[in-house]
Amino acid sequence: MRGIEGPIYPGTCRRRVSAPGRMQATRVRTDGARLSFEDAVQGRISADLEAEIGDFVVRRSDGHYAYQLAVVVDDQEQGITEVVRGADLLASTARQIHVQQLLGAATPRYVHLPAAVNAQGEKLSKQTYAPAVSRTAPIPMLLDALAFLGHPVPRDVQEGALEDIWTWAIATWDLARVPRERAIAVAPEASDGK
Repeated sequence: MRGIEGPIYPGTCRRRVSAPGRMQATRVRTDGARLSFEDAVQGRISADLEAEIGDFVVRRSDGHYAYQLAVVVDDQEQGITEVVRGADLLASTARQIHVQQLLGAATPRYVHLPAAVNAQGEKLSKQTYAPAVSRTAPIPMLLDALAFLGHPVPRDVQEGALEDIWTWAIATWDLARVPRERAIAVAPEASDGK
């Protein structure tokens, strides 16, 4: 059966005893786990982990800890109270909250901003050859990013120094203005800072 991120683990090894010396993945059981949380941009999110994800890996068979556990422990250790990230990671949040609850860890406030995607729906990144922010001329991309997030910069501020744009952005930032979408297609000319 397929879930929101691919095949759902059917619980094949739930009751199986590990063979001595054999490396196996460690999973978190999701027996009936359902939860809801309020995202500051995306609104109310509900998840049925067992039906949508299934038991998920927290330690891989090679001995490395998986992202879902590592990020929870890291956030708890650092005292993180707010997590701001792209909506492409929204599906991971319910798993992380489930792990937080199992460990008795605090749940931070979540803010998932819309992800910028190309015409094929792929997130703009190194993997999709999106251009990096220019070290010598960062202002065009900063202006694009602010407009993308619902904060178009007034012309008089655009013509100022980089510090002026940041000062304006910090003073006027309002999450209510951020688009409530999970992904927004960006025109090729907008993604290269022009």
